[in-house]
Amino acid sequence: MTAFKNFPMVKMVVYGRGSFAQTAEILASQRKADAPFIFIVDDFFQGKAELINRIPLEGKDKIVFASTADEPKTKQVDAIAKELKDEFGTVSGVIGIGGGSMLDLAKAVALMMTNPGSSADYQGWDLVKVPGAYHVGIPTLSGTGAEVSRTTVLTGPERKLGMNSDYTPFDQIILDPELIKGAPKNQRFYTGMDCYIHCIESLTGTYLNTFSQSYGEKALELCEEIFLKKDVWDDDSDDKLMMASYHGGMSIAYSQVGVAHAVSYGLGFLLGTKHGIGNCIVFDHLEEFYPDGVRDFKAMVDKHEIHIPKGICANLTDEQFDKMIDVAMFMAPLWENALGKNWKDTITRKKLREMYEKM
Repeated sequence: MTAFKNFPMVKMVVYGRGSFAQTAEILASQRKADAPFIFIVDDFFQGKAELINRIPLEGKDKIVFASTADEPKTKQVDAIAKELKDEFGTVSGVIGIGGGSMLDLAKAVALMMTNPGSSADYQGWDLVKVPGAYHVGIPTLSGTGAEVSRTTVLTGPERKLGMNSDYTPFDQIILDPELIKGAPKNQRFYTGMDCYIHCIESLTGTYLNTFSQSYGEKALELCEEIFLKKDVWDDDSDDKLMMASYHGGMSIAYSQVGVAHAVSYGLGFLLGTKHGIGNCIVFDHLEEFYPDGVRDFKAMVDKHEIHIPKGICANLTDEQFDKMIDVAMFMAPLWENALGKNWKDTITRKKLREMYEKM
């Protein structure tokens, strides 16, 4: 048995204001004859020429607009992959442009271009056995860490769980802070808090090591600077949030997230609560596990005048509570990181029911 995890990282990274303009140059060496590049783009940008006209389409290249009304679902991934296979057979690569949901969707579609069956078959750890199509991530929101993570979070018929594998990380990411400028305040906060919560969960977890700590501490420092210390959001804030997202994602590559993520997966599966806001809803009630982190989180909420929804579980049935609890209990690595190998002594179905009832 191997003693240390030999994990993959993003192969190529370009960072800098205006670096999006190098997309065509970066893709050129990866083009396979007349096989197209597929750009999976947040439909928020549909009709917005400022970005769409800059996407370097050639030959059979195609833009696929995808909705972020809901987080990526396995059936959505399967439908896009099937359509692309039916139309083109093979592709030169898949490029995701958008927030964490679009990046995850692009990673999943790239994997399903080469792996048989449904993406639901690969929800878990190390189930993907075949490298996917070449895939590139270009974030237009920062915080989730999806640009560097080895997972792609999907809601399937049975659970909300990622395709966690060595083949999931992007081959290339393009980090251009100009692309995240002007993001809606609430959305920017929710994704930024996803990064902050990554750091708290990683830095206080039982899986913590110096590798994870070095990235997590830097990401936390950046989050605290831009969300607690600065009074004006400016270009410098965008630059630092983009790098906080990168470092926050790396902090859990050799570690793991914890209680907030485990519980929010239940909300996402049953209620369709988006990942960033779901983490905020949960973390708001986690003083028992992360007292210092929750204290500072509440200060950030107040400073930026952000509304955290309350009472979303108020009218759920016993059956619905049980389903959320099933999803949360399945996240064993997250609970073990948060509480150790004996986590089941603390996290019982009754305990989870009590936690959900607070939300």
